[in-house]
Amino acid sequence: MNFPVLYLRKGAERRLRAGHLWVYSNEVDTRRSPLTDFEAGVQAELRAANDKPMGTVFVNPHALICGRLISRNAAHGMTSQRLTDRVEMALVLRERLFDRPFYRWVFGDSDGLSGLVIDRFDDVVVVQISTAGMEQMKESIVRAVQRLAHPRAIILKNDGKMRKVEGLNTYVEQAHGPEIDLLAVEENGVRFEVPVEGGQKTGWFYDHRMNRQRLQAYAPGKRVLDVFSYVGGWGIQAACAGATQVTCVDSSASAIESVHHNAKINGLDNIETIEGDAFEALKALCEEKEKFDIVVLDPPALIPRRRDQKAGEEAYARLNQLGLRLLDRDGLLVSASCSMHLSQEKLTDIIRSSGRKIDRFVQLLEQGHQAPDHPVVPGIPETDYIKSCFVRSLTGFL
Repeated sequence: MNFPVLYLRKGAERRLRAGHLWVYSNEVDTRRSPLTDFEAGVQAELRAANDKPMGTVFVNPHALICGRLISRNAAHGMTSQRLTDRVEMALVLRERLFDRPFYRWVFGDSDGLSGLVIDRFDDVVVVQISTAGMEQMKESIVRAVQRLAHPRAIILKNDGKMRKVEGLNTYVEQAHGPEIDLLAVEENGVRFEVPVEGGQKTGWFYDHRMNRQRLQAYAPGKRVLDVFSYVGGWGIQAACAGATQVTCVDSSASAIESVHHNAKINGLDNIETIEGDAFEALKALCEEKEKFDIVVLDPPALIPRRRDQKAGEEAYARLNQLGLRLLDRDGLLVSASCSMHLSQEKLTDIIRSSGRKIDRFVQLLEQGHQAPDHPVVPGIPETDYIKSCFVRSLTGFL
């Protein structure tokens, strides 16, 4: 294939050579290759300042990440066959990992498919495209999914925030099969149903699968508070594992409805809910002198951008202090984060300082990571984003 050429500034190739797959707009030699010469979603050959080929990229001149590496071979672009091969390689891994078809099938850059997420819900597949390059491959993506999994339905849930950054319109579209209202999920032996319309991201977060499984070991006989519960992923699984009582907190009325629905389909009658802002709900519970054996904190990303670092860390600190205050004398705090900009070490340090501030003796029992259907590429720190701390909190111990 004959590709236009995108030239890098001197030295800008180092991060790519180290394993990353992104090119930022300030790394492009715009004198030799003006970004305005490229259409959004076009494929191009990438060259270092010394003219050495670096591979091929999808280009979007309007985005900060203006280039996404397709191949390190300058002769290989993204064809329908190459895309299908990568989707198939991703499927091979997931089928090796899980005995039931409920998983993140494609995790963007980690599967060599930057800008593409595919989640599988048995015979329903949800596709999320977030870049102009992948939008050009939409028909090929649908065909690949049909050929490899023969699903009853394929939903294109292209309503994520990243699309605006890429200059793409947002939409939800039934690409194949009958219209689906509810997605069926099985995780760690527990059943859920989540709405397609209005659901977060693709509808479910498989990334905390292993951490929710670990919670089940601590849950029997305990009173559990699940904060930012969404449809009850942590709380319902704790109840199914033997928790005596579970309270789920979420600001979304539809999420609260889903919690009750999921409790019902699992035959549970010990689930309570609080609809409202998590911080306000936690403060109110503290004022009411409520106590729990386990508190789960799984907020959305409180540090969405690097410039939000300070405010986000302060929010995590307030959250963890409130969570610790609500624990009984010997309780378990499960503190989770999906903020890419918050390291595991920093989260641990926030918990340490939160414990000291309110005079709790804390013991870090376990540290959790994202499930293996969200593989981490060592050269791309952005692929490593999920962390969780299982912390025992003791009052009056020292």
